[in-house]
Amino acid sequence: MALAIISIGFFWLSLRRKDSNIKDIFLQTQGELAGRLALLNESNIQEQNRLLEALNEQKLAVLKMVDEKLLAVTKSVGEGLQQSTAKTNQTLTDLRERLAKIDVAQQKISSLSEQVVSLQEVLSNKQSRGAFGEIQLNDLVTSILPPSAYSFQAMLSNGKKADCLLNLPNPPGSIVVDAKFPLESYQALRNAQNDREKIEAERFFKASVIKHIKDISEKYIISGETAESALMFLPSEAIYAELHANFIDVVETSYKAKVWIVSPTTLMATLNTVRAVLKDAYMREQAGVIQKEVGLLIEDICRLDERIDNLGRHFKQANDDIDSIKISSSKISKRIEKIEAIEVGETNQTSISYIAANE
Repeated sequence: MALAIISIGFFWLSLRRKDSNIKDIFLQTQGELAGRLALLNESNIQEQNRLLEALNEQKLAVLKMVDEKLLAVTKSVGEGLQQSTAKTNQTLTDLRERLAKIDVAQQKISSLSEQVVSLQEVLSNKQSRGAFGEIQLNDLVTSILPPSAYSFQAMLSNGKKADCLLNLPNPPGSIVVDAKFPLESYQALRNAQNDREKIEAERFFKASVIKHIKDISEKYIISGETAESALMFLPSEAIYAELHANFIDVVETSYKAKVWIVSPTTLMATLNTVRAVLKDAYMREQAGVIQKEVGLLIEDICRLDERIDNLGRHFKQANDDIDSIKISSSKISKRIEKIEAIEVGETNQTSISYIAANE
């Protein structure tokens, strides 16, 4: 028992000596640790400053890069819009030109329709009915046909001059109208007092008309140059009625020679028919022009639709690029916020744990 007590006493004294040494070691270690912590704290402050500077520089670089990309996208979109606007303006200009040509063609057709003179208006013209020969023929033709449809005193290939040449498309071709007025023979026929004078006047009248028919057939019907027939204009309705009433054989002779005898009334009907033929040919020509212009207009409209679709795709692509840039910018901002949200205390605690683990 006493030996145990003595052993315990020696052990206690030994512990007291060790506690004193441990305390000295602890105090020395604590002082060294405080110095190291001070150095570490100073190093952390410097590191944080460098980190903040680096983050600021990176943030400025990212913002600069985003601004450059936005500027490039804006420039590209602007150039695309300018090009599309220029193309659209050119297309609209072409459309206006096509429409102007169509309006001109329609005005020509309307003007041609307004120039048509009715048969009643011609019949009420006392000057036309009272004129003779070429003057009356000139009045009738100029009052019904457009200037491009006829020519007076036209020279033919055989050297003969036609009183009037109607310019018709093939077939039938150009038709000659020659004015003939057997006034003397008709007056003799009207002034005959007895049967003998009447018979002589009829022969004279018939011979005169047949001679005119023969001259017209020989002079004014030229194969390959004119139509296969010609017109003999009698400026008197009375003479025309006399022929068809009492000289049927003369009329049949004109049919065989392909020389059609016309009076002012029948010439007007014939000229109106000629005008209708010319109008139909002109309208077919203008219809072809209009059809061609409408086809070109349809092509321009299709081209405009394609360009509008391309412009829409450019707008969509630009919007998609801007949305992508916004998403990237948002992610960068969030990452920067997370980095800035790191507390200094947490960094210090991590550093102390690292130093302790190394020791």
